[in-house]
Amino acid sequence: MNTYSNVATSNRYSDEELVTSHVDLVKRIAHHLAARLPATVDVNDLMQSGMVGLLEAAANFDASRGASFETYAGIRIRGAMLDDIRKHDWTPRSVHHKYRQVMEAMSAVEGRKGGAATPEEVAAHLDISINEYHKILADSAGSRLFSFEETLEEPTLQRKPPTSGAPTPDQELYHSQFRKQLATSIDNLPERERLVLSLYYEQELNLKEIGAVLDVSESRVCQIHGQAVMRLRTAARRW
Repeated sequence: MNTYSNVATSNRYSDEELVTSHVDLVKRIAHHLAARLPATVDVNDLMQSGMVGLLEAAANFDASRGASFETYAGIRIRGAMLDDIRKHDWTPRSVHHKYRQVMEAMSAVEGRKGGAATPEEVAAHLDISINEYHKILADSAGSRLFSFEETLEEPTLQRKPPTSGAPTPDQELYHSQFRKQLATSIDNLPERERLVLSLYYEQELNLKEIGAVLDVSESRVCQIHGQAVMRLRTAARRW
């Protein structure tokens, strides 16, 4: 009985140490994620859900499986944050419906012309004004479901904790194919849209800073980014 009690106490202490020593990891992931999400997402909410992920990681971590705790916890923390964002998506159904209509129209236009569709062509296909087209993009970009961070996220079960330190051959093949398809789709974007994505995701500039670089307004950068997101999502549906 005493031996069992000592082991339980030791495990509990180990879990507590793992949590307290990785609180900064939660903060770092929360702020990194918040920088890529609409302003309606509170970084404190992200940290709260991230702490839940950290606690679960500490309780379930098995060092014998090969993965480091920081890698394991990072996946659980980020996954918990994204799950919370998805759960609290209060976007009206009409926004989702219009967004899907635009994606379908873009796919139809690009399939017909064999190249990138312009905003004017998509708007004409839908028989709406160019202003209405940009409003749909703005509404979807402002929702939690169509967050910037999820735009380039691999559509896999990667948020689940790894069962070992190395991916399976099937996982390696899948990720390789995904990266290849994503790279091809990005290469096929119009030059300005590629530049905005590069400045945003690689250089980590915010929309206002990108506007200064391109000498356009922040709202115009948002439109260009939204257009790029739309193209990648349309391409992803074909994958």
